[in-house]
Amino acid sequence: MSGVGRVLVAVYGILALAATGRSVTQIIGKFDEAPLAYTLSALAAVVYILATVALVVTGKTWRTIAWVTIGFEMVGVIVIGLLSVFDPQLFPHDTVWSHFGSGYGYVPLVLPALGLFWLFKQKGKRA
Repeated sequence: MSGVGRVLVAVYGILALAATGRSVTQIIGKFDEAPLAYTLSALAAVVYILATVALVVTGKTWRTIAWVTIGFEMVGVIVIGLLSVFDPQLFPHDTVWSHFGSGYGYVPLVLPALGLFWLFKQKGKRA
């Protein structure tokens, strides 16, 4: 893996660490205040960890896991983003994907599009 692939993995890794740290802190410190939001942050962290590993490890199974996790991430950030805008009472506290990832500079919105595009362009190159 080189070039864009390495950058993509690095950004996924950083986001995995950030989302994990955020969700652990939220769940330990104030889970009762916004259980849905904090559970979704933990889910996002798991998705980012799996996507990072799936982008690094070769093999058909891991490639499928990459497609599934990054596709799920794309759907998640759009659905949670829309819900957080149109029904803010659902999320009294932000999640990683609230407002389309605005708390993370909209990286959660852009990253899955880039990840899916990269996977598509790599079709046949990784086995």
